[in-house]
Amino acid sequence: MSTAMFAADRGKAVKKDNPCISVCEFDGRTGWCLGCGRTIPEIWEWRKLTPYRRTALLRELPRRVKQVRMEGQQPSPKGGKRRNLLPAGSSSPTA
Repeated sequence: MSTAMFAADRGKAVKKDNPCISVCEFDGRTGWCLGCGRTIPEIWEWRKLTPYRRTALLRELPRRVKQVRMEGQQPSPKGGKRRNLLPAGSSSPTA
């Protein structure tokens, strides 16, 4: 498991307009980013989301990150693969 700081740990340090913390590794089972908790489609659409949808998603992200972290501590029968789905050398699309 990565020792990187998660969005849920950073609390108010997360930028108001973007929850990305530049971890950009994804859980193979849920598709959630290990850093911010968003899926790739949510990352790409972030700037286009309505304020209501953005707020709703921001409230959901700490739960997702916590869930992925808890599952990452338990052995998985399939090995619990984690992967970086962004192209090598590229940063987050909203960072």
